[in-house]
Amino acid sequence: MSVFSYELNSHKVALVTIDVPGEKMNTLRDSFADELLEILEKGKKDDVTGMVFVSGKSDNFIAGADIKMLDNAHTREDALRLSEMCQQAFFKMKALPFPTVAAIHGAALGGGLEFALACDYRVCTNDDKTKLGLPEVQLGLLPGGGGTQRLPKLVGIQKALEWMLTGKQVRAKQAAKAGLVNESVPHSILMDVAVKLARKGKPKARKPKLDKLSQLLESNPFGRNIIFKKAQDNVEKKTGGHYPAPLAIIKAVRASVELDELKAYKTEAEGFADLVMTDVSRSLRGIFFATTEMKKEWQSDDKASISRAAVLGGGLMGAGITHVSAAKAGVRVRIKDVAHQGISNALNYSYKILSKKQKRRILSKAQMQSTMNSITGTTDYSGFEHVDIVIEAVFEDLALKQGMVADIERECSESTIFASNTSSLPIAQIAEKAERPENVIGLHYFSPVEKMPLVEIIPHASTSEETITKTVNFARKQGKTPIVVKDKAGFYVNRILAPYVNEAANLLLAGEPIEKIDQALVEFGFPVGPLALLDEVGIDIGSKIAPILEKELGDRFKAPNAFERMIDNKRLGRKTGRGFYTYEGKKGKTVDESVYALLGITQAPRLNKQEIANRCVAQMLNEASRCLDEGIIASARDGDIGAIFGIGFPPFLGGPFSYMDKRGINKVCSELSTYATENDVFTPSEPLKAKAEAGEAYYS
Repeated sequence: MSVFSYELNSHKVALVTIDVPGEKMNTLRDSFADELLEILEKGKKDDVTGMVFVSGKSDNFIAGADIKMLDNAHTREDALRLSEMCQQAFFKMKALPFPTVAAIHGAALGGGLEFALACDYRVCTNDDKTKLGLPEVQLGLLPGGGGTQRLPKLVGIQKALEWMLTGKQVRAKQAAKAGLVNESVPHSILMDVAVKLARKGKPKARKPKLDKLSQLLESNPFGRNIIFKKAQDNVEKKTGGHYPAPLAIIKAVRASVELDELKAYKTEAEGFADLVMTDVSRSLRGIFFATTEMKKEWQSDDKASISRAAVLGGGLMGAGITHVSAAKAGVRVRIKDVAHQGISNALNYSYKILSKKQKRRILSKAQMQSTMNSITGTTDYSGFEHVDIVIEAVFEDLALKQGMVADIERECSESTIFASNTSSLPIAQIAEKAERPENVIGLHYFSPVEKMPLVEIIPHASTSEETITKTVNFARKQGKTPIVVKDKAGFYVNRILAPYVNEAANLLLAGEPIEKIDQALVEFGFPVGPLALLDEVGIDIGSKIAPILEKELGDRFKAPNAFERMIDNKRLGRKTGRGFYTYEGKKGKTVDESVYALLGITQAPRLNKQEIANRCVAQMLNEASRCLDEGIIASARDGDIGAIFGIGFPPFLGGPFSYMDKRGINKVCSELSTYATENDVFTPSEPLKAKAEAGEAYYS
């Protein structure tokens, strides 16, 4: 079946509907270019006055290219052909004797937006579903269908670079203001406006809508040099040189203003082909496929969805959970705290986030008020009788959490789920005295809740499948990527994080400077170093988790005494203004040199930064292998996604298991064995040794 259906209206405007058979989303497939050329030829034969392209899907125009095509590109030449085929089809569309119009409702992303850019006019709906962007950089790629060439001519060099280098998706109002679309209209008149544009004839070339400074910079070689130099410096600072796609995007955009058209398009196509072949893009595409597959698991029908939630505790975690439940999941939320101040703080937390979005015109005032109105507070259990899920976000005290389970079973319905945001206590212990243990589950968020994409879903032995399914789908509605993990101390993320942080502390105690340790791991690819991370989370929080892990899992989880001395000295991290760093004064975060004297450290650097990073990461890899062997995670895929989305394991490496495969399991074991001669916590795990001896990999 063809992707395109074609009909002529009374004005001889061809109305072409794009509808990939049997799929929820329209994507550009292998056959797309050939079928498009057939439709264009038909339009020429019929002597049409114009052609309008519209989607047959209810919520997307074209969501991008089918990424599976890239995995079938086994050589650089294969990838080059894909880009050139797309470019040539869009060239032919641009050269038609009649005007073409993209009538956009829903997502027009990647190749979908490039298709729209090749049309003479673009009109989109002002619906919240409508988002336009070129997010290829997130897959380690550049737009290969003319996007790097056409977008700068419409919106200007600086805005085009900003959008492509971040993968930003813009809404209808922003798109119209920037000149990306000709008009933004209500859905009800989309086709009327599109047909009207199609009857206007071919448009004249127009310049981007730029302010005076941007006009000055973009209109001459000297100004453009400044733009490209600044963009390159920013990219190198943010990526540490780990991601080649942003620099290739800058090169292709530069070609669009400095080279003749054919050479510029060739620069784009060759850049695309080079990137498809990189390990970085393969890793990022692997993450995309993994998260797509995960969405198909634990699916529920609408009847099983959660519409009312309650949160126990108005602290930072409770406030964050409340916010994503109301703003993202769109459910009514009731906050309970022992004090009115806690409720007020949680409400203020959401208000600050929403007001920023309103000022940036991402939200309307009415939308902001509607979300705030969906959050209410109480110091008792009034209004809890009809909630579908209660999420507790109080401090780590088993008796307190067990008492809350009893309260919820008394105050709520028989089907209400009790979800604990514990980061370390086994869920089975929290459910130990429950009358309805099948309704009790772990739902572990990461801080800050509104920014961190991962949640761990932790069923205990008696948790029902219905409870798991409802909780997983609620987490997805909150905009999270959930992984289901086994109920054992530390679950997955904290269990692989603890030895990594402990090793960083051991290196500090051995004389390595704070800043050097953190820089080593940032240069490896983590967003922040382990000691800076401890400061952000709270050194006291880490110290509460450590004894639980040590008791359940053994001596390898024993935390260095340094942490206790930091706590005794009231150095808890950012929240108290000082930890390993100090957060006072105009300089912002700086290393607190007095830490060395407090911990009795004489600085004696002996390792280079690569060795520091390898030692810390080796601990994480070793523990990840144990977690998979024990069934804490269901698969290497879940382990990779959990580490990337939960603690910022470098995405370009694909996650701990992908990274071990790339390095070779033998090499990882050998490195661990070398370190184990100094400290036996590095002894390679039995499952890792078995993999090495069998010559196996985690991914076939």
